[in-house]
Amino acid sequence: MVSVPFGDAVLGEVTMKGLYFQQSSTNEEITFVFQERENLPVTEDNYVKLQVKACALSQINTKLLAEMKMEKEFFPVGREVAGIVLDVGSKVSFFQPDDEVVGILPLDSEDPGLCEAVRVHEHYLVHKPEKVTWTEAAGTIRDGLRAYTALHYLSHLSPGKSVLIMDGASTLGTIAIQLAHHRGAKVISTACSLEDKQFLERFRPPIARVIDVSNGKAHVAESCLEETGGLGVDIVLDAGVRLYNKDDEPAEKLQLLPHKHDIITLLGVGGHWVTTEENLQLDPPDSHCLFLKGAAVAFLNDEVWNLSNVQQGKYLYILFPTDLNFWLEMYLLRILKDVMEKLSTGVFRPQLDEPIPLYEAKVTMEVVQKNQGRKKQVVHF
Repeated sequence: MVSVPFGDAVLGEVTMKGLYFQQSSTNEEITFVFQERENLPVTEDNYVKLQVKACALSQINTKLLAEMKMEKEFFPVGREVAGIVLDVGSKVSFFQPDDEVVGILPLDSEDPGLCEAVRVHEHYLVHKPEKVTWTEAAGTIRDGLRAYTALHYLSHLSPGKSVLIMDGASTLGTIAIQLAHHRGAKVISTACSLEDKQFLERFRPPIARVIDVSNGKAHVAESCLEETGGLGVDIVLDAGVRLYNKDDEPAEKLQLLPHKHDIITLLGVGGHWVTTEENLQLDPPDSHCLFLKGAAVAFLNDEVWNLSNVQQGKYLYILFPTDLNFWLEMYLLRILKDVMEKLSTGVFRPQLDEPIPLYEAKVTMEVVQKNQGRKKQVVHF
């Protein structure tokens, strides 16, 4: 593939362009480029050819790709897609041409979602409700999956439980708050700025307590214990935690993130701590405290649902069924269908930015990769 400016297709040879990223040899800098793509081959077996109508942008986990030995010169960008089925393979049973669908491309997909058409296995797609727009569908599907994984499968959310959702104004936090409210939980959330605090205070039903951590004065553990009468919260979904003393932490972590000891303190008996901190370290006294509380710690890995299909499934092939169809149908498809259903009935209202055209995707993706901006960015075709 050759890097070319967007829109310079050669008639008869190339009909589409897709966005890819190229990583430097030091694995520090990422460059996004549009690449000419060959016409997609005839759809076979369980694969669907999809005309992309919208694609949401999310950060690319380069560390995970390196650990999974999936590094290559150019890697496709964009995985949360919504579109119209153009063609189906001979073994496809769930879809037919002209169906409107939404889904998440697998980690090892060779096609970028930021392209006019892609190929995707039918078990990564669900039907898009008629009431849901392309932008809403693509912009909600991934955070909906993450919220369900955290609150239903990792912490067993149920009515009456108290839930602390850190950084509730983030795209994940927004969906998680709405899911917790829908299930009848009592929600507490933290705000990282005055704007975030005002946003969270507009939720209906209202959040039980919004803890403003932007000025560094609020103490999360004390606020949660006060709100729960000293019992502690049943579920914690963090947005990262501080692991060390002030002198050893990066400056940006000092102010906004709680220390791991604060999370352990505010967690109630039998509680569940769902963490996004991939390098969480618990010392023996921390483990002993969690043991005394009968509490559990779970890790929210955004890609755990599809890692078993990557290469040899080197980390997960023992834990999950080797039959990918069974695993996806029982887990992924069930969640994606429920996310779309709740989106269509108004349970979920995602925090989306204004849709952008494809030619702006390169610049916007650079911003997303640097974790700048609060709203979900979606490319509309």
